[in-house]
Amino acid sequence: MSEAGAASYVGRPLRRREDRRLLTGEGQFVADMVLPRMLHAVFIRSPVAHARIRAVDLERARAAPGVALALGGAELLRLLPPGPEGQIAMPSKWSTQIEHKFLSPRQPLLAHDKARHVGEALAVVVAETRDQADDAAELVRLDLDELPAVVDPEAALQDGAPLVHERFGTNLIGSFTVGKGDAARVLAAAPRRLKRRFYHHRYAAVPMECRGILSAYDRRTDAIMSWSSTQVVHRVRSDIAATLGMPEARVRVVAPDVGGGFGGKGHAYPEDLLIPFLARRLGRPVRWIEERREHMMAATHSRDQLHEIEIGFDNDGRILAIRDDYLVDCGAWNPIGSGVAYNTAVHLTGPYKIDHLAASGRVVATTKTPNAPYRGAGRPEACFAMERLVDLVAREVGLDPVEVRRRNMVRADEMPYRAGLPYRDGEPIVYDSGDYPGGLDKALAALGGLAAFRRRQEAARQQGSWLGLGIGCYIEGTGVGPFEGAVVRIDPSGKIYISSGACNHGQGMETVFAQIAADQWKVSPDDVVVMTGDTAAIPIGFGTMASRSTVTVSAALHHASDRLRDKAFAIAANILECAPADLELRDGGRVGVVGVPGTEVSLARLAQASRPGWDSFRPAGIEAGLEETCYWEPPTVTWSYAVHAAIVEVDIETGHVAIENYAVAHDCGIVVNPMLVEGQVMGGTAQGLGGILREAIAYDAKGQLLSGTLLDYALPTAADIPAIRVVHQHSPSPLNPLGVKGVGEGGAVAPPATIANAICDALLPFGIELNATPVTAERLVAALAAAAG
Repeated sequence: MSEAGAASYVGRPLRRREDRRLLTGEGQFVADMVLPRMLHAVFIRSPVAHARIRAVDLERARAAPGVALALGGAELLRLLPPGPEGQIAMPSKWSTQIEHKFLSPRQPLLAHDKARHVGEALAVVVAETRDQADDAAELVRLDLDELPAVVDPEAALQDGAPLVHERFGTNLIGSFTVGKGDAARVLAAAPRRLKRRFYHHRYAAVPMECRGILSAYDRRTDAIMSWSSTQVVHRVRSDIAATLGMPEARVRVVAPDVGGGFGGKGHAYPEDLLIPFLARRLGRPVRWIEERREHMMAATHSRDQLHEIEIGFDNDGRILAIRDDYLVDCGAWNPIGSGVAYNTAVHLTGPYKIDHLAASGRVVATTKTPNAPYRGAGRPEACFAMERLVDLVAREVGLDPVEVRRRNMVRADEMPYRAGLPYRDGEPIVYDSGDYPGGLDKALAALGGLAAFRRRQEAARQQGSWLGLGIGCYIEGTGVGPFEGAVVRIDPSGKIYISSGACNHGQGMETVFAQIAADQWKVSPDDVVVMTGDTAAIPIGFGTMASRSTVTVSAALHHASDRLRDKAFAIAANILECAPADLELRDGGRVGVVGVPGTEVSLARLAQASRPGWDSFRPAGIEAGLEETCYWEPPTVTWSYAVHAAIVEVDIETGHVAIENYAVAHDCGIVVNPMLVEGQVMGGTAQGLGGILREAIAYDAKGQLLSGTLLDYALPTAADIPAIRVVHQHSPSPLNPLGVKGVGEGGAVAPPATIANAICDALLPFGIELNATPVTAERLVAALAAAAG
């Protein structure tokens, strides 16, 4: 393409503009930042899971070389009120429809009464160097009265169980029920029923970069500047301002380059609020960089759900009703509230037509690290339970699992499809577009076809090889509100400047948003300046999580650009002495008169003409400057979906699972950048495969973390991840101007179910049934031995 704007940039696999600086070591993370007179903070964390705090002796630490300050929880409580409410409130439209009760324990910045999990911060030391802070932290003496740990959520609900939060009188800190139809009646009358118990274990995001915060206080302006490795700069700003009693206008939060978040950095932590306080108190910049072992015990974990589920179906494999009662082990605190637990309920039925559902979720406090969203946020747990059930139904009625899926899927001609449940925004769930059976067919075709595989599987069994085919289908509500904003400005240079409340942490936002804006203004992406993750760049923002940024920001960019284009055309009409209706936007970022080549004015000239002052070219009623802001409030979510399919070979002697082939048929509506979408899908799939086969957060009976380093927490390596073939489907959403749907989380949702189903398919002759994750070699060997016995 010779001229900017001659063809659409949306849909093109442009390389990420971020990569040059990141791959050449020019990225800037919090740990790279050094300010004059900067101090270093180290936290003293609880070595036990549950204990009353008798005393925290800091005297020796305070006397250590280089120490500027040492604080315990009780002293901090006298200096600073407790942190703001941590949970994200659900909208009133949801709370008036759903029967629920959620208690709200407020996590202190430093624990002062009890330690409630291994790794909870009890004190902080600030010193001239990190080594001095580490040495001083070793001198802190803790006097703790150890209490019984609470590590089993079912036991935590029994009478007489130790209480994590005594003031509530219970460990049940959240519950809700949701449903449609009459599940009890239909289950009672169903020709066939199955009951199963499914467990999706605890694992975590484990981003490449741990958390980090650097805060500085300016006495002259009474202002805080904080750099944080976060996904939600505006939320962090609001919480700092509330905690420190400052106007938000005097707090600026910036997320520099962020080395992954995946949901684990999607809320404000106590450290986000305490480090700015320390900087203000000491009058010097303070930096805290989290170490990996600290991250494993103090940054949030995820998953950890136990489902008791019953399904009713007929002799043809059609699903009639489901009843699910599940527990969510939220650990010691519940920073996100009902979000993850409710996500599970409304994604449980997947792409299937199920008219009768009764789901109840209970959120249980234990003495573990708090539980919060990680890529998928309640959906992998739902997908695992549902997709395992579909395979079990198929086994019961003697059909291939693929056929049972086809018989139950919502068809393309049934779109838009009303699911009969409210989403977490309170709006009715309506699958807006898609072809679920088509996705199933494409995923199977990418593996060579179902019939061909079944023939090969049978031949392999005759030779003593155990091949299996697994399917995992899911749907995902994406682009959730309440809002996201975008600023669009035409710079006097002619460049298009855009900013947003979204926070880039690996998705390629600088590239994607530039592609969208380039099309809107008929310029090259190189002529678009993108700013994200800075509260000074846009006054209000929500942040990046929940597969929402491209959906919400693209719409905000669209509407802001529309309004700005009207203003630019008004000024251009004044310069060119014509009516605005006679103008068009031309390639290269120029505004010209329709049908009159050469009669045009550049965006740079319009930006200069829009300035206030003498000899302005602005017509009457047009304010100075070419800038517009839009806060887009989506009417509800768009619905992405995918089908994952895998072929595995199981070694029945060692329990080793080799993934021979893996395919994903995915639909995220209009694809802005196919290369980045495929990267998102593949990256999420790799994390999902790690979750089913390798990764696990483990605790002993005393609540001690057993997987606190990367020696014990087995992340997948390149050798564990197969080649992944991604097949795109395109069902534009009617709910936003660009027709996009979210894609960030989807890849991680289906792999646990897909691989478990593939292994069970391989070992069908042995009668193996896998209803708990992770599926390790040790567990497979034990299951085979039990089957043989």
